[in-house]
Amino acid sequence: MTLKASPLAFVPFVSVDNMMRLVHHVGIAQFMADLATEIEADFARWELFDKTPRLASHSDVGVIELMPTSDGVQYAFKYVNGHPKNMQEGLQTVTAFGVLADVDTGYPKLFSEMTVLTALRTAAMSAVATKHLANPGANTMAMIGNGAQSEFQCIAQKAVNGVDTVRLYDVDPAATAKCAANLADAGLTIVRCDTPEDAIEGADIITTATADKNMQTILTDNMVGNGVHINAIGGDCPGKTELHGDIVARSSVFAEYLPQTRVEGELQQMDDDHPATELWQVITGAAKGRQSQPEITLFDGVGFAIEDFSALRYVHQKIQDTPFYIDIDLIADPDDPRDLFGMLKRAH
Repeated sequence: MTLKASPLAFVPFVSVDNMMRLVHHVGIAQFMADLATEIEADFARWELFDKTPRLASHSDVGVIELMPTSDGVQYAFKYVNGHPKNMQEGLQTVTAFGVLADVDTGYPKLFSEMTVLTALRTAAMSAVATKHLANPGANTMAMIGNGAQSEFQCIAQKAVNGVDTVRLYDVDPAATAKCAANLADAGLTIVRCDTPEDAIEGADIITTATADKNMQTILTDNMVGNGVHINAIGGDCPGKTELHGDIVARSSVFAEYLPQTRVEGELQQMDDDHPATELWQVITGAAKGRQSQPEITLFDGVGFAIEDFSALRYVHQKIQDTPFYIDIDLIADPDDPRDLFGMLKRAH
């Protein structure tokens, strides 16, 4: 016997396939530009959100995390892992899914893949930080680390900030070749580089997106000149960094949520009271961003739940009246809310 569920029992589900179809429907660059707008708007109302560092379960080979937040009207969480060793096994380093829910009822409004969506929103977040922190007219970016995140970063910077040249470097030349091929029709000037020093030459913006779970120094102090803006987005858990501490020491540091970044980001190398500014304060005008042309600005990006909230809410809006989702029967919905057993008993 099949019982007919009410519409409230059904939740829109966006699969990986439908997420990709939705992104192409909107346009990849436009999708990331839209995400940047949504993130910026939510950061501007930062004080309305519940904020907590992500809940992490660490192992010797990676981390599994939950990232929750709410603005009092809607609630969202993301499940995400980070396993650098997966790449050697032919698996994704990062996978994710997420839920958007209604605070008033507690009912979910959206269930979505977030492996692709996280890559998109991470790039959009870097573009927002660059918009507020880089020198005016910055248009050349060094992309250090040419793995799964690199193309997204380059396209988002072009879409939001007008970057027109990217200089690529990875310890694995095959990764650079992959990135260059994927960006061949992106309207960017692509320069493949043999060393990180070569990649940084002439760059106004430096983005690092490497995956090793070690205290790495992908960039050393003597490599970074005055006036650049750095997006350090690879160091996103304890014991994982990309920059020499001396770079952090002479940079003006900006972060999403400092209680999380001081544990997970480049700031974990520094004393607990090392000065840093939360980016929402710059967006709202409560604090200053870049204050001089020679200044080095550093966005110590580890990813924060509000960005996922923004992304899920945007997807929920964009799928309306489209074929890019399916309804799944996720919520038990008995005729009498007190008679869950009766619903089960009759379902045979």
